[in-house]
Amino acid sequence: MPQWQLHRWHSAWRRWSLWSLLVALVVSMLITLVWLAGRYEASLVQTRVERDAADAVSDIRIAFAHNVQSMQTLQSGNTDLASWESRATELLNQRRELVRLEWRDAQLRVRAHAESPFRLLNWDPVDGSNVHSDMNMSCASARRVGGPSYSASYFQPLPNGMGSEMMELCLPLLNDGQVTGFLIATYSLQTVLVDLVAPNLQRGQEVSFTEADGTRLAVVGAMRRGTRMFSAQQLFDLPGTTLILRLDSWHAAPSVFPNVLTALVTAMSIALVTVLIVLVRDNRRRLRAERDLGEALAFRKAMEDSQVTGLRARDLDGRITYVNPAFCEMVGFSADELIGQTNPLPYWPPESSSDYSARQMVRLSGHHVPPREGYESTFMRKNGVRFPVMIYEAPLINAQGLHTGWMGSFLDVSEQRRVEELSRTSQERLQATARLATVGEMASLLSHELNQPLAAISSYATGSLNLLEDDAPGSMPSPDNLADVRVGIRRIAQQAERAGRVIKSVHDFIRRRDQSREPVSARDLLDAVLPIIRLQAHKLRVHVQISLEGGMPDVLCDRTMVEQVLLNLARNGMQSMDDPSIEPRVLDIRVRRAASNAQSKWIEFSVGDQGLGISDEVAERLFTPFYTTRAEGMGLGLSLCRTVVEQHGGFLGHAAREPRGTVFTFTLPAIQAEA
Repeated sequence: MPQWQLHRWHSAWRRWSLWSLLVALVVSMLITLVWLAGRYEASLVQTRVERDAADAVSDIRIAFAHNVQSMQTLQSGNTDLASWESRATELLNQRRELVRLEWRDAQLRVRAHAESPFRLLNWDPVDGSNVHSDMNMSCASARRVGGPSYSASYFQPLPNGMGSEMMELCLPLLNDGQVTGFLIATYSLQTVLVDLVAPNLQRGQEVSFTEADGTRLAVVGAMRRGTRMFSAQQLFDLPGTTLILRLDSWHAAPSVFPNVLTALVTAMSIALVTVLIVLVRDNRRRLRAERDLGEALAFRKAMEDSQVTGLRARDLDGRITYVNPAFCEMVGFSADELIGQTNPLPYWPPESSSDYSARQMVRLSGHHVPPREGYESTFMRKNGVRFPVMIYEAPLINAQGLHTGWMGSFLDVSEQRRVEELSRTSQERLQATARLATVGEMASLLSHELNQPLAAISSYATGSLNLLEDDAPGSMPSPDNLADVRVGIRRIAQQAERAGRVIKSVHDFIRRRDQSREPVSARDLLDAVLPIIRLQAHKLRVHVQISLEGGMPDVLCDRTMVEQVLLNLARNGMQSMDDPSIEPRVLDIRVRRAASNAQSKWIEFSVGDQGLGISDEVAERLFTPFYTTRAEGMGLGLSLCRTVVEQHGGFLGHAAREPRGTVFTFTLPAIQAEA
């Protein structure tokens, strides 16, 4: 066979294969559509049958509830037997599904009854002696629940030799919660289906009551018309019993081919519309993606151009692939001059080029990862000026997760180095100035704190000389004067020792060392300073009142510094009352327990005066060093007091006192009881 014929045969075979595949696909689609159409029509019929069954059960349930209400009205008004039977007969004429009504007493004995005129039965009344009868069991259930109860169905023979399934309803009659009798209603299941189920269902379908095992109790409906049956069952539950309503419907084969043609046209229309919608959506998504990409590129370009940090990207061979404007401005080269450059780079200093090349080779080999905290290097601008830079580098990973190079950021730290040098020089100057200020502060504090013990020494020395001058010249001092002189000299020695402690404490305070702290009682602190306080109080005609709460624990403090705080506050309080218009002049010193908790205990000291008080303007600067309102003051007393108290962990504050004056309060830590 020639080659061209062979090629033609292969082409025809390929076309035939394609057409065969296409025909197979079309046939498969048609078969699938036919099958789906049949399934869809069958599902519609089945859904309609199930809906009809549910509607039928709902209609029967509503009719039964209406019958219960009608039976309850039989007992209203005149309840004599003749009247009851007349109304019961009228109800039976209206409700054909009811074949008999009975009024029984609490022992189920018949008091009155009425029968339907539409169905004559050979009725054998059931008395209450047979407790296992269906009626007795339903009435027992009704008595228990206090409402209507239905019995199970049973077969009742008819006069024509036939029979019918019956069911009884027992309705209790209640009076003040007590059962006084029962109303018994007998239903005919066949009549229930005939009268209570919609006639259109009976004409086209078969309706029946069945038991759980499928046994039919009553059946109504048309004969079979069709080859396919659709069935639906609904549970008809009543108080005391349960029935199943079954609905059977016969249909011919589904009308497939008209549905198939409609389905084909609909499917093609839906397919075309779907294709158009997909194309429109795809076009919109593509346009939106292009717009988002353009905005992202513009945003990234604006962000990179606005940064002051230089950015540089290199590939795995060390070739520069990207630089931002900040990097170009930093080194003085344009982007065109830098992109594509490799070792040696034009901004490397010539003297360091070999070292930088070796470092870059190690970096590009992947054996050394740059530190995350960065490293410092030196670059050279295009004009030859060297400047320090801080370099941060990280691997450059693409969208597929592959390592494609390195991304570095660069900071020009030349200005930072200049500022650091200025800061170091300024720090050295500040340290020298601080040392001089410390010397001045120590001298100021010493002069301030030594005034009190030196004044006390002077007072005791003057008093001792006055005692010695009271005796005759050349004679021995009297024993009384001699004893007072001894006391004065002893006080002078104590104050001299105290002055030494002040010098040591102030020295430690200036050097910010921990003072030696010891447990001291509040009484001992007051006793140490009261003699000096009373001397100044006697001079200024001030009466000193001491109030000390009993049973307080000792305080843990630097005794000398706390005594200085008490003396400063007492002296300030007495000086605030040095005014002729202030009478009486009382200095009130109180010590008591302060607010505490399980972890810390506190003792509160307060010094109150009756002076002119402190204005708001003065209160804002009261504890500022070197601020004073007295001409002879140095302004260090209250500042020193607050520092001492805060070093002990306490708090020093002040408040106005009624009717006038000021009270200063500070706290000190107390010794814990378990310690």
